[in-house]
Amino acid sequence: MQAAVTHSPPLASLSRVTHRYGSVLALDDLDLEVRRGEVLGVLGPNGAGKTTAISLLLGSLQVQEGAASVFGFAPGAPEVRVRRGAMLQISGISANLTVREHLELFRAYYPAPIPASRLLAMAGLEDLARRRYGKLSGGQRQRVMFALALAGDPELLFLDEPTTGLDVDARHRLWSEIRALRESGRTTVLTTHNLDEADALADRVVVIHKGRRIAEGTPAEIKSRTAGRLVRCVTRIAPDDVASLPGVVEARTRGQHLEALTTQPEALVRVLLARDEALADLTVVAAGLEEAFLALTRDGEEGAA
Repeated sequence: MQAAVTHSPPLASLSRVTHRYGSVLALDDLDLEVRRGEVLGVLGPNGAGKTTAISLLLGSLQVQEGAASVFGFAPGAPEVRVRRGAMLQISGISANLTVREHLELFRAYYPAPIPASRLLAMAGLEDLARRRYGKLSGGQRQRVMFALALAGDPELLFLDEPTTGLDVDARHRLWSEIRALRESGRTTVLTTHNLDEADALADRVVVIHKGRRIAEGTPAEIKSRTAGRLVRCVTRIAPDDVASLPGVVEARTRGQHLEALTTQPEALVRVLLARDEALADLTVVAAGLEEAFLALTRDGEEGAA
């Protein structure tokens, strides 16, 4: 007889959680699992319920209906707090302390913290160690928040919009550190509006819309759910005119370019070339995670309607 396949329990989970703010339904019977050693991307439009879900896993909100667990404990338990780190958008950090002073202060909260010199290197802060926090730029403060989230050498790390305000080099350096954390067996929950970031980092993606999970899978699996191609070009044709053409799912302007998601790319290209002889920089590529996300949330809106 073949042995039964066993699965390790999730590192953290929400089970059939419903949460309300007065009459506003923020989460609607939501199930969410965080698995050991993965980077989990939690995606959704503004107001989808992402922040509420993460707040419940951090223990900063109490569960109203359903259950929440981290490491087998209630999310706010002391046994949990010393094993997880969080980089959030709201902070009450003193402007008068230096970067190193903040790191040393946070390290003192944990039994086996990462050395301050290593934290400075991981966040690219070596040259800013003696600078007061109040004198830092927005991107530099983001890097400090990342270092503070890592101070306790967490097994589970929550990152909320971690690369907001970072330049390209700093963003890719932080991405490398997140990948290194995964290689060392750490687990990361990433919430971001940067779909390229989720595509580059996440092993698995959960899309939340109106408080419900509407999709889950690897980035490749999520992208495969979107039929069609992305047509991109520089043209005088307005996005609204393109959106009305047969097979076009979505049309928008990004910088100088028109971008159109379509299930009939060849037909669309013929129409565009016929209507605009000056059309330039034409490319046709597979739909990306952003197009899949837009299609999923649009379908969610239509289903709700």
